[in-house]
Amino acid sequence: MANKPARKPRAKHTGATLLRMWGYLRHQRAGLVTVAVLTILGSGLALLGPYLIGVAIDDYILPRNADGLVRLCFLLLGSYLMIGAASWVQSYIMAGVSQRTVWEMRQDLFQHLHQLPVSYFDQTSHGELMSRTTNDVDNVSTTLSQNVTQIITSIITIAGSFVMMLALNIWLTLISLITVPIVLFTTRQITKRTQRLFKEQQQRLGQLNGLIEETISGQKVVKTFRREAASVEQLHTINEQLRVAGTGAQQLSGMMGPSMNMINHFSFILLAAVGGWMVLQGWTMVGVIISFLNYSKQFSRPINDLANQYNMIQAGVAGAERVFEVMDNPTEYEADSGAALLSDVKGEVIFQNVSFRYTDEVPILKEISFTAQPGDLIALVGPTGAGKTTIINLLTRFYDINTGSITIDGRDIRDLNKDSLRSRLGIVLQDVYLFSDTVRENIRFGRLDATDKEVEAAAKLANADGFIGRLPNGYDTKLTADGGNLSQGQRQLLTIARAILADPAILVLDEATSAVDTRTELHIQQAMSLLMKGRTSFVIAHRLSTIREASAILVIRGGEIVERGTHDELLAQRGHYYDLYVNQFNQKTS
Repeated sequence: MANKPARKPRAKHTGATLLRMWGYLRHQRAGLVTVAVLTILGSGLALLGPYLIGVAIDDYILPRNADGLVRLCFLLLGSYLMIGAASWVQSYIMAGVSQRTVWEMRQDLFQHLHQLPVSYFDQTSHGELMSRTTNDVDNVSTTLSQNVTQIITSIITIAGSFVMMLALNIWLTLISLITVPIVLFTTRQITKRTQRLFKEQQQRLGQLNGLIEETISGQKVVKTFRREAASVEQLHTINEQLRVAGTGAQQLSGMMGPSMNMINHFSFILLAAVGGWMVLQGWTMVGVIISFLNYSKQFSRPINDLANQYNMIQAGVAGAERVFEVMDNPTEYEADSGAALLSDVKGEVIFQNVSFRYTDEVPILKEISFTAQPGDLIALVGPTGAGKTTIINLLTRFYDINTGSITIDGRDIRDLNKDSLRSRLGIVLQDVYLFSDTVRENIRFGRLDATDKEVEAAAKLANADGFIGRLPNGYDTKLTADGGNLSQGQRQLLTIARAILADPAILVLDEATSAVDTRTELHIQQAMSLLMKGRTSFVIAHRLSTIREASAILVIRGGEIVERGTHDELLAQRGHYYDLYVNQFNQKTS
């Protein structure tokens, strides 16, 4: 495993994460401004209601003025209808704002994932990454669509209600402020605990998704080794941790509403008692007290709402923070700007004293040196773990070497643009991967601008055209996940056709025939012979029958080249290669 890349500074608390979220929200300024205007309009009309009710009591109900009361009722009705309309429109606009924002965030996250080095994916569960691109982004979406307008409304309502309360009665206003510190203290005590629990809940959910994804992908292995019970027990453990964290978060956040209501009811009773006493003393009017009590509700309810919204925002912030954690990892292209492009490749590849280790403790390659001339076929053989695949990973710059140099046509590959380098390499990996798409599009993955005729020509060259013609819809047959409706050999032939279509200058075949039968292997070898003609090729093979014609065979053991030469030369040496050959073919060779 490679050392984890140094991370850039990332958001570690709510404020910093919200500031980063604003970087996305500001792209939706027009929608946010419209929502803000509608919110101000709706909140302003809502503030008008209690005042009109007070006027109705003092000027029309108590004096028994029916005509004026009817007009005032129609005015109230109109204001409430406008409040409803403004609320609907702002919700409609905010839904679009939130979806466009998370669309942009998801796009950035997915693009960033494609630019991360292979070492990052080696260390991170695929299910965990899937959780961050789905569940965590969905939490952000929910928070934006449900809480932003409510926060704006609450702030405006608090400010407006406070001004109206001051205008009506300054002494009652001061009494109503007694409960504000209690609300703030209670909110702080609850949210600082729920924030931790919501973040833990998201982490456990990511672990759960990772386990489920891996178990489903490896279902055959699970069944073969009868690990169903163990897998269920492992899921039970993580699921229990998720339940505990989720229950704690929901229970604590559920305390917010009842706590705020109790405090608000106490404040309302206190204000009603003092206000009633003031009316009896003739210091104010009944309508003023009624209006004030309504404003006190409007003042306290948004404070309560803000507390609940802040509590709910913790889930969204936890999701956003996890997304930003991924996006803060440096890409493998950050040092690639201005790097030279690789073109007109002849195919000379030189490894000079190359050493590499995935971790500091375990060296994988030690002072590896060899030269491949244009058109050479270099075969790499040796036991599992000897370092064969690592050589390919270094040539493609999936990892960078620790010491030494690798050059193509005399140019150090560390000075080359990675995309340009990889575009000149055709790679057929041991682990075949096909996408849930048609056969045609899976082959076209090698060169997206290829025509249908070029796709079919590549398939014919790879000896894949025969079995493709027998599929239900030929080249337009839809493959299941990872080509599950094809045999291993057929999947391998498609990946070879993909590599042929890419028309690479340098070919890399990593155990390309390791999982196919003898007849399919013959088809592959025929296709490879045509493909490798005139191209520098590297072949990793356990089947020594496939590399007899290699220009040079490198025998690797313990990260070192212990033997090198042609097939006949190595047999004559009667060393490691000879032993491999004899063991594989069970025959003596003189």
